Amino acid sequence: MIPALNLSRRRFLRSTATGAFVGPLILRGLMAAPPSSQVRHASFGTSGMAWADLTEIAKHPNVKIVAAADVDNSRTAEFRKKFPEARVYADYRELLQKEQLDSVNVSTPDHMHAPIGMAALLKGINVYGQKPLTHDLYETRRLTEMARKKKLVTQMGIQIHSAREYRLAVRLVHDGAIGKVREVHTWSSKDWGDGGAMPQRHDAVPDGLNWDLWLGVCAERPFIGQGWYHPANWRRRLDFGTGTFGDMGCHIFDPVFGALALTAPISVRSEGAAPNDHSWAINATIHYVFPATRYTTPGTVPVTWYDGNQRPPAEIRALIGKTPLPDQGSILIGTDGVMVIPHVAPPILLPTDKYAGMKLPDVGEANHWHEFVDAVRGVGQTTAGFDYSGPLTESVLLGSVATRFPKTTLEWNSSRLKFTNVGDANRFVKRTYRKGWDSI
Repeated sequence: MIPALNLSRRRFLRSTATGAFVGPLILRGLMAAPPSSQVRHASFGTSGMAWADLTEIAKHPNVKIVAAADVDNSRTAEFRKKFPEARVYADYRELLQKEQLDSVNVSTPDHMHAPIGMAALLKGINVYGQKPLTHDLYETRRLTEMARKKKLVTQMGIQIHSAREYRLAVRLVHDGAIGKVREVHTWSSKDWGDGGAMPQRHDAVPDGLNWDLWLGVCAERPFIGQGWYHPANWRRRLDFGTGTFGDMGCHIFDPVFGALALTAPISVRSEGAAPNDHSWAINATIHYVFPATRYTTPGTVPVTWYDGNQRPPAEIRALIGKTPLPDQGSILIGTDGVMVIPHVAPPILLPTDKYAGMKLPDVGEANHWHEFVDAVRGVGQTTAGFDYSGPLTESVLLGSVATRFPKTTLEWNSSRLKFTNVGDANRFVKRTYRKGWDSI
């Protein structure tokens, strides 16, 4: 087993940049401001992951938090206390209209990532966007293209991308430690789905919550309390979240995507249940086929995703012997060995005897949020910018579309952003925004 690197999440959140990323440097910190200048930053969201993002960004000595927008005033107290001089808005559009900004973090429920992110990009503002980058495939492509067109600094919130563990996994594959990779299995135990019936009731909107703004681009509907939508379970709902794929797929696919230098898949097939009328299903098994790369065996490379209580089959688990199967992670099967990438722990090379005493490369680690801020200041580059994280997100979101067509192989043409053999699947590539909300 590779020696433990002992990187706790808490220590990672405190870490500062200590080395360059060892995978493909796909994005592009561009000169957005003089290195000594103060970065004026605003947060979309003030609690949950938004709180984690903005407080980490605020630790950078050159950042000033000037504003935030949150549709639920009852969840802004901690923000107001920590940043008393910052202005607080309910509507992100008003914030963008009134504030002079250098950067923002978009850390809302998934359905508003694209409209807020696009509005910021169009104003020339650098964007740190939470994962998944957007709710739908078309939105992801549009944000990726716009960020490139505007030459803005971007970063997706897959913070483990900058941790030593994931960087080491990528480096070891690039260095040929397990030979050429011929197959990958990746999974999460989370179960962001719901096969039950939708409650047949309408509840009063809680004090402080602007339900219309929370719905945003999605169709109007009555509020349902007890966490059905806000704040607890929106990830389970088709219109607002992206299920376990969106929550964990962008994290766990990330080192696989980077290690193998994957591009767009050519097909995707779901073997699990379809979602119901309102919520994602759980216990997915989704088969991707990607084109070969310089790090894989020739032809194509299969990558299979599992969630809930689904896991790789017995013959794959047998390849790791007595090594415990992580709760979340990946198995990469190479021509010369096997790698297990736990989420988040050091990669494990097997068989153990073969790799005993192997000297590991020093890959360093970085502060994912401060890497973004420094790139905005013109210092260095981001490593999970939209040119990298956009295609990663598209691959993940293809899995969510596939679950709607169980036991059907969907053939994907990435350049056309279109399924070529099942026309009905294309209606899930791009959705229609609610009247009154600008389309992207």
